Amino acid sequence: MLRIQGGEVKLLHWLTLLSGLVESLFFTGIAYGWASLVFVLKVDGYFAAYCTNVTRDEDTHNMDIITDCSGQDEQFSQVMSVASIVNTILRFPIGYVFDRCGTAATRIMAISFYTIGTLLITLSNAETSLLLYPALSSIIIAGMMLYMTNAQVGNLFHSYRSTIITLYNGAFESSAAVCFIIKLLHERGVSLHTSFLFLILCNIIHLVRTIFLMPRWHIPYPLPETYTYGVSCNVQKRKRRQEENDRVQEFKEGEVKKTEKAKEATFWSCVFSWLFLCHLVWVVTIILCQFIFLSNVNPMLTRLADGDQTVVSHYTNAFALIQLCGVLFSIISGLLMDRHKHRPLAPGETSRETDLRSSSLAIFLSCLLCFFFCVCFTCPVLPLQYVTFVLQVTSSSFFYGIHQAFISIAFPASHFGKMSGIAMSLSALVLFIQFPLLNLIQNQLHGDPLYVNIGVTLVSLLAFIHPVHVSLYCRELAKQRKNSQLTQQSLRPSDQLLSAVPSSRSEVQDDAG
Repeated sequence: MLRIQGGEVKLLHWLTLLSGLVESLFFTGIAYGWASLVFVLKVDGYFAAYCTNVTRDEDTHNMDIITDCSGQDEQFSQVMSVASIVNTILRFPIGYVFDRCGTAATRIMAISFYTIGTLLITLSNAETSLLLYPALSSIIIAGMMLYMTNAQVGNLFHSYRSTIITLYNGAFESSAAVCFIIKLLHERGVSLHTSFLFLILCNIIHLVRTIFLMPRWHIPYPLPETYTYGVSCNVQKRKRRQEENDRVQEFKEGEVKKTEKAKEATFWSCVFSWLFLCHLVWVVTIILCQFIFLSNVNPMLTRLADGDQTVVSHYTNAFALIQLCGVLFSIISGLLMDRHKHRPLAPGETSRETDLRSSSLAIFLSCLLCFFFCVCFTCPVLPLQYVTFVLQVTSSSFFYGIHQAFISIAFPASHFGKMSGIAMSLSALVLFIQFPLLNLIQNQLHGDPLYVNIGVTLVSLLAFIHPVHVSLYCRELAKQRKNSQLTQQSLRPSDQLLSAVPSSRSEVQDDAG
């Protein structure tokens, strides 16, 4: 009976993992395929009113009239910028809701945002182009909320916890290719509205998964053996699961009390710790580099291709295809962070210490990838952008997966949603720099982002502060552990002497008697 029940639990875990992978791969990060979607929106005439006719004098007899759509490009860039800033600002409130209200409530909110965003695009047209602002913001928020609830699935598989978190992140990155599929369908006669109407109907998948394959609250870590979740049609199973969940809840409450007695770090003490502040510098730096590129990739390709839309379409398709490989790149960072899980711990060593030590290498690689990515997109060479696309997808896959995995390692699980959210929300303050930078590129620099990109490349070096600090922090933990072991060893002989003194005194008294 126990074997059957254990098999059912393992099957449930695998169904949750695989269904979450499908959800992440096709729905969570579609907003990041904005470059492909912009191509479709231009064809349908969105923001076409911002295009103007400009006369160019070739000589005294010939005058060419060309269409200048830099204003249209600026509007599309601002749609992505606004969506990214709104998403990062709301990450802390979303994290608080996740920690406070649980998985089910967070996913219902995500489904609502997703429905609003896809419905707005379905109902929009060239005359109502401004609907793209709330639409993309809603879709990007919904995707991040779904990803946050999926990140905890790694708790079901202890030895591969970080690998699964980063795997979901890679699927999140690869889902940007959905917009590429929409672009291909649009070229074959399927309208944009039809594609997004189909995405609205896919909400059924999210609802089914929320009810049957996800917990109402959270997946604890470490995972209790009796832990189950989901809804069963069998009344007896439902009662049994309710009893088991009650036990888990009692277990969690007991653990909370124990941790409170052990003076667990408070939320604000975690926020003001050097470990988090250096992590925040890393988050802000890489996000700024990523979104500066995503906001300018279409205008950049248009400028480098001298306005040839066939060439722009080719490079946009190449970028979308490379984004599909994000799920493969992300696994590398997860395996790097989990590479110690099958090794025995040293005497006095904690799993947190070994996890942090393993994460330092993955964080360093993410910084290196971000720097080379910035160098490549700074160079105004069109064929080099293939390398830029690969580095951008790899860097992004490493970044988001490591961010979630590091927060789950370095800080208490009770603060996971809030800590993850506040890092992204604070980064929004820096993302406001995008608007003056975009204005600077379009007006003062006449569409040439070279000097801005050089500045962003130099700023990307700040990210290296984080892996250096994590390495120093781990060395300090190891030093404290060794000192405590030496102190305990030095106390043992003195304890033996103290225990021997009373016995010698009793022997003397016996001899005297």
